[in-house]
Amino acid sequence: MVALFLTFALLLLYALWLLGPTGKEALVRIPRGATGAEAARVLEEAGLLRSGHLFSVYLRFSGRAKRIVPGVYRLRGEGAFRLARALTGGEKPLSVTLTFPEGERAVDYARRLSGAGLDGEGFLRLVEGPGALKPPYVEGKTLEGYLFPATYTFDLLATPEEVVRAMLRRFEAELTPPVQRLLLERGLSVHAWVTLASIVEKEAGSAEEMPFIAGVFLNRLERGMPLQADPTVAYALGKRLPELSRPAGDFQVDSPYNTYRYPGLPPGPIANPGRAALLAVLNPVRRDERGRPYLYFFHARGRLYLNTDFEAHLRELRQRYSSP
Repeated sequence: MVALFLTFALLLLYALWLLGPTGKEALVRIPRGATGAEAARVLEEAGLLRSGHLFSVYLRFSGRAKRIVPGVYRLRGEGAFRLARALTGGEKPLSVTLTFPEGERAVDYARRLSGAGLDGEGFLRLVEGPGALKPPYVEGKTLEGYLFPATYTFDLLATPEEVVRAMLRRFEAELTPPVQRLLLERGLSVHAWVTLASIVEKEAGSAEEMPFIAGVFLNRLERGMPLQADPTVAYALGKRLPELSRPAGDFQVDSPYNTYRYPGLPPGPIANPGRAALLAVLNPVRRDERGRPYLYFFHARGRLYLNTDFEAHLRELRQRYSSP
């Protein structure tokens, strides 16, 4: 009897040692839908547990296995019971929340990701060569334009693929049945829609201007006129708008993105447009109160000026820029 008691005591002590503190600290990721055994394996491989199997048994019999919260945790090996509590609501998973503004390029988004400690370089490589990740509606080689600008929350170990997939899912949420019907009515492919919206996004000073600018560009496309959009030249040269120089010959650059030299839409989006720009292309203001099509616009002193003929456009340009 004494021997049996001693054996039981030794086994109990051994089990407690296996479930006890290891003194290590690690950043671990518990996948969504992970079972107790899978979570235990993650902790054991990180050195936070001595026996993942024993821990998974404890999770199952304590009822905690079904309450595991997925995410990234910074944990210390303070024993199985504290670890179980941490994974089932005792600690909040670590995450980072980032806002990606409308009108920025993929390279700008990559910098934001890198600044938050995520893999910005890997993100940019995936955007530029998406492979099997590329949706069927993307006609170009890259995902530029389809990375929907919004606020996202990622865990600290989010991979480039997870980030890109989140942005594509958010873009696809904009492809509602009413939007798809409008695309059919307007004779626009998703690619043309996003490409034009990206130019509108970069040209507009506000959301209120977007339907008018979209109307100008749609009227020009309909007539075979070049868009003559400065942001497309900036994109072709990898410059910002204020850096463009006519004396330097920037507007003569031989690029399919140069809408001064080549009529029609450029090969693909030049930025990632937001909802306002996307909707403006589908709901443009194309004519003035007399039914004449808008064909020209410019900005002066923070205001948008529209015209239906070139001579009137030139007169107003001279007037607005010569007046004090």
